[in-house]
Amino acid sequence: MKLTDTISQYILDHAKEAYELLLELARIPAPSNHEEKRAVFCRDWLAAQGALGVYIDEALNVVYPIGCTDSNSVVIYMAHSDVVFPDTTPLPLTVKDGRIYCPGVGDDTANAVALMMAAKYIARHNLQPADPSCGVLLVINSGEEGLGNLKGSRKIMETYGSRVSEFITLDGGSSAIVNHAVGSMRYRVEIDTEGGHSYGSFGNRNAIAYLASLIDTLYTMKVPSQGKTTYNVGTINGGTSVNTIAQHAEMLYEFRSDVKESLAVMEQHFNAAIDFYRTKGIQVTVTKVGDRPCSGSVDPAKEQALMERCAAAIKNHFGNDVTYTSGSTDCNIPLSLGIPAVCTGCVNGAGAHTREEYVEIDSLQPGLFVAYELILHHF
Repeated sequence: MKLTDTISQYILDHAKEAYELLLELARIPAPSNHEEKRAVFCRDWLAAQGALGVYIDEALNVVYPIGCTDSNSVVIYMAHSDVVFPDTTPLPLTVKDGRIYCPGVGDDTANAVALMMAAKYIARHNLQPADPSCGVLLVINSGEEGLGNLKGSRKIMETYGSRVSEFITLDGGSSAIVNHAVGSMRYRVEIDTEGGHSYGSFGNRNAIAYLASLIDTLYTMKVPSQGKTTYNVGTINGGTSVNTIAQHAEMLYEFRSDVKESLAVMEQHFNAAIDFYRTKGIQVTVTKVGDRPCSGSVDPAKEQALMERCAAAIKNHFGNDVTYTSGSTDCNIPLSLGIPAVCTGCVNGAGAHTREEYVEIDSLQPGLFVAYELILHHF
């Protein structure tokens, strides 16, 4: 289905509703793994618009299946509900100077609203996919950020697997399309020693000192030359008081690469470093807290066609050409399984993953057009 004058007018007529929905949804807290409040809101809102069969699955995905049977193929559109911020009370939102400021407003709430508004149009007009052999699944998914570990995307792919013919996630801005997966491994590393009183037990081993030494060792790693590979210690915690030799210290560590073989090299270096510190008689506990796969073998022609369709929609409504890049998104899971997948955004703004994040209000309307054009392509 093309965006006819009638559909375009509908989008314009409901732009204010979309704006108000964004203001309401953006305030609802949704830290990764605790998206319950947003999930309930989105499910109830969609049901009120006439979305038949919408439900929340065990991963806290809000799922709206359209024309999906037990055996037909499926096209998936996603936008994630979670934000990186731990707030459990309403998120602070301010509108000024043509911008909406709110943590997570662009990553990914504005895109979720665009998907929800397209879902409303489909529900209100009782649309069904033009090809009955291929259903459409619209998902406000959980767990895209941080230690959410792509749980929402994993659950959807676990449920539908090889039936998925293509996958688009609406995430981020309109300037780039992610078409290649950056894989990552994330670990919590804990060090325990005997500790003791800083004066009376001086000479006992200090967990913080050994953790600092381990971090220094990890930072001597020369990354592989193949692809782009990075590493980072994101948080450190430990100790009891200024006059206590720390018995416990821990960190969160990750490494990433857009090349599977380089990711494997980083894992070998990490394991070797951990083994070395264990030989010192130090208790080192390693817990994997995240594992995002790199791209697998995807049909290049099908991937190219999907990229071009998304790029054309951006060009049609934002007027700009896009760049293609690698990234860590919900697309990692389908791409790792060889399924054509891309990530594109329906909004302009800045400050993602900061509390000063904002979206440009005048980008919301063209973003709606992009979402409608992509999704209604199947109707």
